[in-house]
Amino acid sequence: MTAASAPMPLGAALDAAPMSRGHKHIWLLAGLGILLDGFDFFIIGVANPLIAEDFGLSAASKGLVSAAAIVGAIVGAGLLGPLGDKFGRSRLFKFDLWMFVVFSLLCVVAWDEWSLIAFRFMLGVAIGLDYPIAASYLAEVLPTRNRGRWLVSAFSLQAVGILLGAAVGVVILLLLPEVGSWRLMLGFGVVPALLIIWLRRGTPESPRWLASHGREEEAVAVTETLVGHPVVVTDADRGAGETPPEGLRALIQPKLFSRALRRRTAFTAIPWFLMDIATYGVGIFTPTLLAAMALAGPDATFISDDIASTEGTAVLDVFLVFGFLTAIFLVERWGRVPLQLIGFAVMAVALTLLAIADGLPGGGEDHLWMVFLGFALFNFFMNAGPNATTYALPAEVFPEEVRAAGHGFAAACAKFGAALGVFLFPILQDDIGTSALLGGIAGLCVVAFFVTLFLRIEPKGRSLSEISGRDAAELSPHPVPP
Repeated sequence: MTAASAPMPLGAALDAAPMSRGHKHIWLLAGLGILLDGFDFFIIGVANPLIAEDFGLSAASKGLVSAAAIVGAIVGAGLLGPLGDKFGRSRLFKFDLWMFVVFSLLCVVAWDEWSLIAFRFMLGVAIGLDYPIAASYLAEVLPTRNRGRWLVSAFSLQAVGILLGAAVGVVILLLLPEVGSWRLMLGFGVVPALLIIWLRRGTPESPRWLASHGREEEAVAVTETLVGHPVVVTDADRGAGETPPEGLRALIQPKLFSRALRRRTAFTAIPWFLMDIATYGVGIFTPTLLAAMALAGPDATFISDDIASTEGTAVLDVFLVFGFLTAIFLVERWGRVPLQLIGFAVMAVALTLLAIADGLPGGGEDHLWMVFLGFALFNFFMNAGPNATTYALPAEVFPEEVRAAGHGFAAACAKFGAALGVFLFPILQDDIGTSALLGGIAGLCVVAFFVTLFLRIEPKGRSLSEISGRDAAELSPHPVPP
């Protein structure tokens, strides 16, 4: 055998491979689940006023309906996500979307607020489970040179889902401007879910997971299909050789809080938690905020308000797409941490601007340029920064044996923050007013900025094995570009 045909170590071959058609196919299979999160994220904000009118919800009940799927995602990501480390990535892909289909259909026939809350909770479990599995899978097959860009690209499909939700919400409201149209909105999610299920059939298992769990022949076969040349499993590819935990220990990973990993756990979980308070609190209630601040007319009804604010939100959501495109372009040039820092800083400025606009005489209606600029800046820099990077970082900084657990814990913390934001937003808006609420969320963005600054770990340009094999304290951060 010549040197040219000598097998490469499996991990090194995956790290050095060019992006192939096979890589892009796997990227699409893994990333499409994020589209459903974006769709559900937006559509519940459009449906909320209709649900509240239909069931006569209080502010607290409205918050519970909004937060139910997010609370379910905490369970799916935090408690069930670690099962991906034990049973594999692709296996869990086979049933989480069927859960989404079943409980989306049950939401359509919900008979009261409590049945709707229960069904949306279970729907959230399915969405949450997809987060750590998809991110771990992608991080383990993507080449080092393009890993960050393609991870961010996968998460950018959330914006596609949001735009899909905006389009569906506007069309249904225009064609069926009735209270009960919320059922069609929530049920429409079945359509993309069934398409993704069909596309995901026959998904191969992650070769790094196979190699670390003794299934070396399968690992070699999958890897050679991706890279196009012979590979061999080495001791480095086999990992730590730890026996997969059983029972509850498969769900709860104390190793995440060990001395070696707790910085990584804090670095990935805390900023994502704070970011989702802002993202979901402001994002889900953007239609409500627009109706209250700028778009409500003197003779408006709640349905006409919902139509007007949904159309306005759809226009502003274009900046979500521009933000993701910017992150895709810059993430491998500037790194994850600089984008996250800049994003949190500008999000704080944008929310402060919205708070000022609402507090000025005449409110947002008399200062539309400030309202538009505030929301545009918030949406753009959120997606150009922390909304993209907080998803990518946990998939990169944790070692393979706890990668799904680490990403799942960070995602669960994020969804807990999202649940707090969604549940408390309407209550606090009634109690302390819009200006004070937006100012408080701006303060949380400042806190997230400093947590990122002090705990930063920059994985740009490093292989997964390099990141996993070194103590977090040794990973030197990259400075923010001028």
